[in-house]
Amino acid sequence: MDNAIQNDYRPDEVSPPGETLADVIEDRGMSQASLARRTGLSTKTICGLIAGREPLSQDTALALETVLGVPARFWNSREAAYRESLARRAEEEKRAQYGQWTKQFPYSDGVKLGFLEPTRKLSDRVRSLCAFFAISSPEAYGRVREELLPAWREERTAKGDVHARAMWMRMGEIKAQEMDCQPYDKAAFRAALDEARKLTCVRDPEDFVQRLQDLCAGCGVAVVFVPELKGTAAYGATRWLSPAKAMIALSLRRKTNDQLWFAFFHEAGHILLHGRRDVFMERDSGIPRDEALAQKEEEANRFAADHLIPRGRYEEFIFRGLRGASSIREFAKEVGIAPGIVVGRLQREKHIKYNRHNDLKVRYQWSGGGEDV
Repeated sequence: MDNAIQNDYRPDEVSPPGETLADVIEDRGMSQASLARRTGLSTKTICGLIAGREPLSQDTALALETVLGVPARFWNSREAAYRESLARRAEEEKRAQYGQWTKQFPYSDGVKLGFLEPTRKLSDRVRSLCAFFAISSPEAYGRVREELLPAWREERTAKGDVHARAMWMRMGEIKAQEMDCQPYDKAAFRAALDEARKLTCVRDPEDFVQRLQDLCAGCGVAVVFVPELKGTAAYGATRWLSPAKAMIALSLRRKTNDQLWFAFFHEAGHILLHGRRDVFMERDSGIPRDEALAQKEEEANRFAADHLIPRGRYEEFIFRGLRGASSIREFAKEVGIAPGIVVGRLQREKHIKYNRHNDLKVRYQWSGGGEDV
């Protein structure tokens, strides 16, 4: 945030310029009636100015400059500050009526992650949420919410909270906007995914997260990590921030390497296979009701599965009927992938039960306040 804006002093109360005007003419021994005659304004107008009922126009400011010797810019500045103060006071009163609106969001999580202001005052929470979503009022939220909800990969049974989703998405958007990226290059991104696949064998996030982000940023894709918020039930999301910049947001849901990398390649599939304006959303479960959207989700699933483990090699492995830990490790080494990713695919496709070989997976956790994986 711009420090000049952040540190801008705003007093709680700003007096009308008429109060200063009253002091000036009193010092000059001038009556309101005399000032009216000298400026050509009516006495009623002068009384209104002094009481703060009448706005001080630029023409009046110039007249006061001529008669009183006080620069017009001074009067214009005082008038602008006073009118802004009135508008802020009215907005504060209006915001106080939106307390229930703020309760739709996991506000405390937003504070914990550094996106929202730590305050109990409802009007301040409204202001903080509006600034967070880059909207002027809660009414605008309803109009822009759909813009914040891109393609999701969710659990089949998860219902999810649309407001938590929008908030999580906005967090990713803010982080992605801060990342410097080269203009999007489809061919370069495809090549980058081959390099990204090699990173699946790196166990420590400290050794692969930055490399993954740099790799994708070089071809126009900002990869960001945002901790899952209660009610989102989302593994990842895709959104185009501009024609030249795409975003992949990852939540680290389930916290295992098979889930993380499948989510990444699933979102990468959306970027490569689908339109830049496509919106994939299913609010009641993880599978879209719309057949066209469901098909695109399945296409992204297939892209992720086959890019991580080539289909032909995987089918050969399945045909051989080997399901033991040692055979999984050997196969993973042959295809250059982490064993946990093989386990995850076997589980999803019901070749083994979900309680088998989970020790081959690598578990991740958020460090510090959840800023890094």
